[in-house]
Amino acid sequence: MAARRALHFVFKVGDRARTARFYRELLGMRVLRHEEFEEGCKATCNGPYDGKWSKTMVGYGPEDNHFVVELTYNYGIGEYRLGNDFLGITLVSSQAVSNAKKMGWPLKEVTSGVFETEAPGGYKFYLEDKEKLKQDPVWKVTLGVSNLQKSVSYWSGLLGMKIYEKDEEKQRALLGYADDQCKLELRAVGGAVDHGTAFGRVAFSCAKDELPGIEALMKKENQKILTPLVSLDTPGKATVQVVILADPDGHEVCFVGDEAFRELSQVDPNGDKLLDDAMAADKSDKWFAEHNRKKVSA
Repeated sequence: MAARRALHFVFKVGDRARTARFYRELLGMRVLRHEEFEEGCKATCNGPYDGKWSKTMVGYGPEDNHFVVELTYNYGIGEYRLGNDFLGITLVSSQAVSNAKKMGWPLKEVTSGVFETEAPGGYKFYLEDKEKLKQDPVWKVTLGVSNLQKSVSYWSGLLGMKIYEKDEEKQRALLGYADDQCKLELRAVGGAVDHGTAFGRVAFSCAKDELPGIEALMKKENQKILTPLVSLDTPGKATVQVVILADPDGHEVCFVGDEAFRELSQVDPNGDKLLDDAMAADKSDKWFAEHNRKKVSA
């Protein structure tokens, strides 16, 4: 389990242009790779949709050693309903705070030196106004849970994460696979977890030969498996194996074989151009406006 890695969090986005501006100009991330697909993903990477969609990976550096964000865009869907499942991503970047102020992007100081802001679609980010202390500024992903102890038992006992902090009074816990990786924070929301239609997914890698064991353990413990072990093809790139789980609150958890994923996730120097070209070619906003219609709200 020491070789397991935190990889990325998946967001569904409705406004690709504003979203790209937020990640590139405000957060200062770069496009690592971009892919267009004509039909839905076998592992529902883009959600429960069968149509054309795109995937854009953005981050501060290569996926081999950075926690990044996967932006999925379903053509024709303009917005998604948020729940209380995703509570935010925290990153350490005084530059991001400075960028937000210059851009006039709304910021709210929630504690001394920590600013809350929102990506298009309402996804919360917390920006710590100090110089980054490590290679990757992304510090933690926070998810809402209904029962902290039950969730900690799942993530630690079944998925093998180390417990870094646990605060019963504040009903939160911090877990992770390694000191130098992005952490997972679980925070009780005081009731049931609502995933809305914007529900995301958190991804981790492990050795390929661990995947059948993860699946078997979940079956043995009567835990939910959303997608049994399956191979996913990306044209011209590596074929990866994944298994998709659901934790006690229904948070989607993807485990992918590390060896093939490292090959698949190499930085594409043409990533920015591919994204920009795809946005320029996407006339859906114009079409809906000309027909006096709104894009679908999921």
